[in-house]
Amino acid sequence: MNPELLRLLRERKIIRIKPDKELIVKEINAADSDLQEARISFDNKKFKWATIQGYYSIFHSGRALLYNKGFREKSHRSLLMAIRELYSNEINPSMFDDFDDAMDLREEADYGLIFSEEGDSEVIRTAEKFLTQIERLLNY
Repeated sequence: MNPELLRLLRERKIIRIKPDKELIVKEINAADSDLQEARISFDNKKFKWATIQGYYSIFHSGRALLYNKGFREKSHRSLLMAIRELYSNEINPSMFDDFDDAMDLREEADYGLIFSEEGDSEVIRTAEKFLTQIERLLNY
């Protein structure tokens, strides 16, 4: 196991769990639902909510990946760090950068009330790519 993953485990930012197909399917379904809601919010020009919903689609896709490897996260940032380490050979590194950007946009929308149509559109595109990649990778 690589040093970054060991650090996350040691600091209890991620914990081991038994891989559970039901949990994985639940997260993929949540990712799909949040993506659909983000699109509706975007069409209704509710860019704050669309940004948040689009981000949560990405978050749930990431959780499905983490659960698939037998881990659970304790924070959004630790989720990203863990899947970056676990899937570095299977997912293009730019996808993790896009996840990180979407997380920043979600935090700005949620806590700073800073959001835009352009930022939301970017989050939704990332959510679509991420969900497609995860479904392909996990055969769902």
